[in-house]
Amino acid sequence: MRFKAIKKSLIFSLFIFSGVLYAQDPLGSETVTVIKPYTPSVRDANKIKEVPSENDSVMLQKKPVKYSIFSVPVASTFTPTKGNATTVERVRPPKVYNNYATLGFGNYSNVLAEFYSNIEIDRSSNFGVYLNHNSSQGGIDGVKLDDKFYDTELNLNYTTRNRDLSWIAEVGGEHQLFNWYGLPEENRFTDLELSRIDPQQNYFSVYVGSEIELYDSFFDNAKAKFRHSGDSYSSSENHFNAESLIELDIADELISTTIKADIVNGSFDKAYLSNMGYDYTFMNFSITPSLLILRDDLSVNLGVNFTYGLDVEGDDNSFYIYPAVTASYSLFGDYFTAYAGLEGSLQQNSYYSFYQQNPYVSPTLMITPTDNEYEGYLGAKGKLSNAVSYNFRGKYASQFNRALFHKNYDASTLEDEPYTFGNSFEVVYDDLKTLSFFAELNIDVNRNFRLGINGEVFSYNTDVEQEAWNLPTAKASLNADYQINEKWYTGANLFYVGERKDEYRAVSLSDAQPEIITLDSYLDANAHVGYRFNNQLSAFVKGSNLFSNNYQKWTDFDVQGIQFLAGATYKFDF
Repeated sequence: MRFKAIKKSLIFSLFIFSGVLYAQDPLGSETVTVIKPYTPSVRDANKIKEVPSENDSVMLQKKPVKYSIFSVPVASTFTPTKGNATTVERVRPPKVYNNYATLGFGNYSNVLAEFYSNIEIDRSSNFGVYLNHNSSQGGIDGVKLDDKFYDTELNLNYTTRNRDLSWIAEVGGEHQLFNWYGLPEENRFTDLELSRIDPQQNYFSVYVGSEIELYDSFFDNAKAKFRHSGDSYSSSENHFNAESLIELDIADELISTTIKADIVNGSFDKAYLSNMGYDYTFMNFSITPSLLILRDDLSVNLGVNFTYGLDVEGDDNSFYIYPAVTASYSLFGDYFTAYAGLEGSLQQNSYYSFYQQNPYVSPTLMITPTDNEYEGYLGAKGKLSNAVSYNFRGKYASQFNRALFHKNYDASTLEDEPYTFGNSFEVVYDDLKTLSFFAELNIDVNRNFRLGINGEVFSYNTDVEQEAWNLPTAKASLNADYQINEKWYTGANLFYVGERKDEYRAVSLSDAQPEIITLDSYLDANAHVGYRFNNQLSAFVKGSNLFSNNYQKWTDFDVQGIQFLAGATYKFDF
């Protein structure tokens, strides 16, 4: 009921409101124009539904092209087969033998013998034996004294490897026999006097050593060696050296430290002109920390060598600081790398090292370390092509107490020793400055032919001595190896040594004037050729001093003329 009443009231109200509007008097009509900026929209665009006609008199009409296929059936006899994978021909790897023996004979009654055996104990351990012998019965033209020599070495070693380390231990011995046959050219001795001279000298040496390398440890490696040496004249020497390397990676940089100990102790039974003996003991200890910096093509190793040297017999000690800096920079990849360095060290000299360089020294030497104050060098190395590589270097070195071999003067009137007839060498020490230039070129023509050439020139400046005795003004060498075919192979070696200076005094009197001797430069040519009968047996022929140059490596010590040696090598397994 209430809804109907509301409805009636609403209709009545609308009726009254419309009547009032109709009854009002109009005031007049006006036009109102509203102006605003035009804002176009996509909806205002009209699509043209007609295509405009073209009217071009030069327009060419395209001719319709009709295609048709003339199909002819072809009888085919092709029957596809299932493909098979191509097999690669296997090449059997060359057989590697664990043992070999070499034996050769030549003129001057020369004998060459080598034997090597590697015995596998288990999968990670091996035992090795190495024997080397080289000897000659002499026979050099014009030599009045015996000039034969022997050189024999035996080495036994044990090696073990596992995932964490490798370790090797060795023990060995050497026997060397030489003769002081180099009498002065103005030989004034009678045949009777010469027959009383026994110029033979024997060198003996035994050693034991060990080396260990750790793969996953900051303690990288360590090695040590002890050697005892002696001769026929009661000379004796003990030499111990040890070295270890520690490496740490800190903040992406490699910090390494090398620790060394070098101790030598020895004695000589007498001096050159007296029966007074001479004892020596030197201890050198060094530590060299360094920082390796790698930046793209730049490599820099910054280090300092701290060394403490102790002269026990002389009751003297010294502390040394040496540079240990090296750097290299690659400019064009492998084609050009510049490198430089500044290094120094305290070098431990020994009787063994001296008679290995010059076996004709007298057993009356003075032993003292050499202070290598610094050695600065600058060079470049790289490749000219994939087959040619090069290396050039300039170097300047400063040394205190550099050891120089000097001819002993004739003291036969005072002593009756076989090395006092002006036929042996002493060691003198002097401060030396050396400027040198080195060049090297290696050519790998192919897998079968390789050639290497190098040379170096030297300029010396001494402090006390008149010359840098027995140091060459130049050195050069050429090495070539050629595999002719599967059976034949050959090679050649040429060595050039420039002039050297030495000094000789004919008598032991203090007022005698020494004579400076110039040793001529020499070229020594060596070659070999071999033939392989099979994988185990091969034969060879070697030629030495092929130019038959009667040169002198040391003053008054002529070398053997042209030498030929033929032999064979046999490889085998037990």
